[in-house]
Amino acid sequence: MILPYLLRLLCLCFASFFVLNVAAGLLVCISSKSAIRFAASRTPRRAARLLLGLRLLPVVLALLFVLELCVPSYLWLEPAATSERVGLVCGVLGFLGAATWLNSLARTAQSLFASFCHHRLCRFAGQEAPLPGESSPVVLVENEAPLLAMSGLFRPRLLISRSVLQSLSAAELDAALAHEHAHRTSRDNLKRFLMQLAPDIFPFLHPLQTLERAWSQFAEWAADDQATAGDSGRAVSLAAALVQVARMGQGPRLPFLSTSLLASDRDLSARVNRLLETLPVIPAPTAEARPALLSAGVLLVGSMAALLATPATLAVVHELLELLLH
Repeated sequence: MILPYLLRLLCLCFASFFVLNVAAGLLVCISSKSAIRFAASRTPRRAARLLLGLRLLPVVLALLFVLELCVPSYLWLEPAATSERVGLVCGVLGFLGAATWLNSLARTAQSLFASFCHHRLCRFAGQEAPLPGESSPVVLVENEAPLLAMSGLFRPRLLISRSVLQSLSAAELDAALAHEHAHRTSRDNLKRFLMQLAPDIFPFLHPLQTLERAWSQFAEWAADDQATAGDSGRAVSLAAALVQVARMGQGPRLPFLSTSLLASDRDLSARVNRLLETLPVIPAPTAEARPALLSAGVLLVGSMAALLATPATLAVVHELLELLLH
């Protein structure tokens, strides 16, 4: 197969991404059970961060290689010929790499569309109403099915059905709302979006789903801990709210980019048991630590990029690309 200069670069980028994403993804998949057991020994907040990092690690490593090494070495050392033959292996790997990205983009677009339609439907079927202690109006849905969720990506809105509003006591409602606000503070819907956008190891397969389910469980526990803040009274109120909403029956099916008070019935007993135990006070993350960590991460990535993007490194990478190309 003969391709022009830029199409060869595109094929190499997809092929390199696929190979590295598969290699790193298989390592993460093999170590996922051990990672989940280790995460269970941490606090739920730290466990959720660890599992999220592991889920995104293969994609991040593959993208860094492609953008920092593959593209610069090709543009610097590859002669700008009009066309050159591309081997069958490179073509197949490039096709698989493109297929993984197309699959993830289509899946993400579908989730965004479903979230948008669900949010519009709730606003159409309900009305905006103020709640005590809420800085912005919530969407009150006239529906008998229990609903209490945070919907939306960048500006999530609180959705609540009138049946839930009328069934919960003031203390239970306050604890339940605090749980949903914890999801908004942690930007859990955005994290769901990133996991949805991250390509799988192979097209149309989802071997890292175990990590995502474990992350979802720890994210719910972290929101419970943040909502109760070690207060046994609030913990009992939140546990009562969970049981009360569960007794109201099955709620409406929510889009993936939403966080619900009762995310899964399978985790209900574990959450209630945790809440009824003595909980330690969970310190809130300081605002000063986040910019420092972000700056350190940017500095580390920049230093690694500067170290790797040397002529000798680019020459070695170009030789490897030549082997892959032919």
